Amino acid sequence: MQKYIAILRGINVGGHRKILMKDLRDLLQKLNFENVQTYIQSGNVIFEFDDKVSKPDIENQITNSIKTKYGFDVPVIVRKENDLFEILNSNPFIKSDDFDINRLAITFLGEIPATDKVTLIEQIDFSPDKFKIIGNNAFVYCSGKYSESKITNQFFENKLKTNATTRNWKTIKKLCELLEK
Repeated sequence: MQKYIAILRGINVGGHRKILMKDLRDLLQKLNFENVQTYIQSGNVIFEFDDKVSKPDIENQITNSIKTKYGFDVPVIVRKENDLFEILNSNPFIKSDDFDINRLAITFLGEIPATDKVTLIEQIDFSPDKFKIIGNNAFVYCSGKYSESKITNQFFENKLKTNATTRNWKTIKKLCELLEK
């Protein structure tokens, strides 16, 4: 068994695509995921599952189950437990002297983007907001509110041609704490 984190995009936002966390836990348990727990209403799920099943297969199982039950598509990105700890320890913006946890976010990318796409996107300047793509993650620093930044899920999806969903740094820290229990 392997611990995983599923990050769902765009549920329970503004009253749209509503899924109660209890219902989400029940849905995943019916897929034979074990020790399912959710964190806040935005679709963060920790669970255990067979480590021989690929992350894309797990993502498809969750996406298809939600589509069947609720009738709408929800992009799902899955990471292994050790992936989340690696993210926690490799944020390039924490290494600066003036970082503020309230200004940090991580955008999970559905796949590792092509090098040429990364090269092109990294030339775009949204100063004072910044981002750095490392593997299948985009680390984000916002000078103000994330909701006011131009560095959005849509930006990454359009430029990198992959699914994307973002969480603030406090959520990442909390998910890592829950994984350690």
